[in-house]
Amino acid sequence: MPSVFETAPTTAATPITFVTKATWDAIQGELPAPARQFAAANDFAAKAGKLLVLPAADGGIAQVLFGLEDADHKARDPFRPGALPGLLPPGIYRFANAPYDTRLAALAFALGCYRFGRYRMNKAPEVRLVPPDGVDTAEIIRMADAAALARDLINTPSNDMGPAELAEVARDLAMRFGAAFNCIDGDELAPNFPLIHAVGMASSRAPRLIDIGWGDPDHPKVTLVGKGVCFDTGGLDLKPSSGMLIMKKDMGGAANVLALARMVMDAKLKVRLRVLIPAVENAVAGNAFRPLDIFTSRKGITVEIGNTDAEGRLVLADALALADEEKPELLIDLGTLTGAARVALGPDLPPFYTNDETLAADVASCATSENDPLWRMPLWPPYDAWLDSKTATITNAPSGGFAGSITCALFLQRFVEHAGSWLHVDIYGWTPSAKPARPEGGECQAARALYTLLSERYA
Repeated sequence: MPSVFETAPTTAATPITFVTKATWDAIQGELPAPARQFAAANDFAAKAGKLLVLPAADGGIAQVLFGLEDADHKARDPFRPGALPGLLPPGIYRFANAPYDTRLAALAFALGCYRFGRYRMNKAPEVRLVPPDGVDTAEIIRMADAAALARDLINTPSNDMGPAELAEVARDLAMRFGAAFNCIDGDELAPNFPLIHAVGMASSRAPRLIDIGWGDPDHPKVTLVGKGVCFDTGGLDLKPSSGMLIMKKDMGGAANVLALARMVMDAKLKVRLRVLIPAVENAVAGNAFRPLDIFTSRKGITVEIGNTDAEGRLVLADALALADEEKPELLIDLGTLTGAARVALGPDLPPFYTNDETLAADVASCATSENDPLWRMPLWPPYDAWLDSKTATITNAPSGGFAGSITCALFLQRFVEHAGSWLHVDIYGWTPSAKPARPEGGECQAARALYTLLSERYA
């Protein structure tokens, strides 16, 4: 996505003044009398999200006023300035005063410029921002470009974003940063990755295991695993049409893992990075895997299929087993996995799971600092017994329906033994209705928080 920052020196940038109900009286008192009268005539009262363009004497724009929540507002949105690109007339702007968090405001401005225009004209706003003093513009551009990558991948419909197309994007990303790329396709998966093969074998679009390697072999090993279900019909346990409607987003874990990898490689963090993406389409055909089928996973654990619509954990299981064999210092997986997580926490707040207390605290801190919300949930040992099967080691879908996100995490934990630390994030990857800096559609979730975590550990 084009940079929204104006790097050339300019004195013509229009000032944006942030106001709240608490500061409005003082700010309007400093305005010229005609500007005060214009604001009064337009009934501007510094309401959060409201914008007022103040005219200059020559007919141009003298100044822009933009309302924020008061400092003590319980639901204050640090990304509120992300609404500006969609409200401002074309031009070059600068922050005349500081919002609550200038760095997040600048990032929100960049994120708010995103538009998905692959299939119809949807031009990005013709606005540019003079970088605020003290803000690392390169870092913000890195995050905004990564978010655009994740959003573009998720927003692209499945007819144009199947396993092969996802592999091509990963290949292009690897080539850009000088990374190694490998991909195992189709029936070649069956001997060593039987769960990935089972989920993807009914589709005419062959399943794949995408594998990217980058960085100095002497650096600590960090492995990222992303669920790449490019479309999910539910398999023979077919979803209703309402549940299938946005299943192009079911590769959101892969999209966000690629966004995270892009940031890591662009920043040249001191890690030995590996990215694994099982890319499949969960389709319906005569050779589709069935309820009560049993497969022996890569790890040797036999898995009974309790529900073919719980396919994401199956493909992640084989990929996690492969990743775990190398004993990485940190193993992270992301996936759009359970409706239970959305019922518990909604679309904006993905749960994460880990038994590493230090890692959990660091993730929570980075999620807060980046306004990339995450919420820890427990790997509750008593529920592990719910995975028991009468005919196999475990089932992929315990009966009863309770604690679905937790039991999914416990299922995946069975495939991780040797990693120094393991982190599982159950993301949604989608914004149901537009908010500042977050347009409706595919979303970059958890990637910015995790990038900040890795930056702090491996700079």
